[in-house]
Amino acid sequence: MEKAPTNKEAKRTRFVKIVERRVNAILDNLDSLGKCSNKKNYEYSETDVKKVFRGIDKKTKEVKALFNGRGSTKKFSLE
Repeated sequence: MEKAPTNKEAKRTRFVKIVERRVNAILDNLDSLGKCSNKKNYEYSETDVKKVFRGIDKKTKEVKALFNGRGSTKKFSLE
């Protein structure tokens, strides 16, 4: 007879399932963002590119801080 998972095991299983789905969504969105680099379809400056990646880097640091028990989240704007 199989024993029921403990609360800790259930939380771990839920975490893995959700994190894998969300990380894969982020990776897909980054692939999509990469398509914006096509200069045949879009016009942008080096300043725009720096702002985009500064925003991504900032958000990554904020989320990492949340996992370390501190931090807050804010929305990105190119303007």
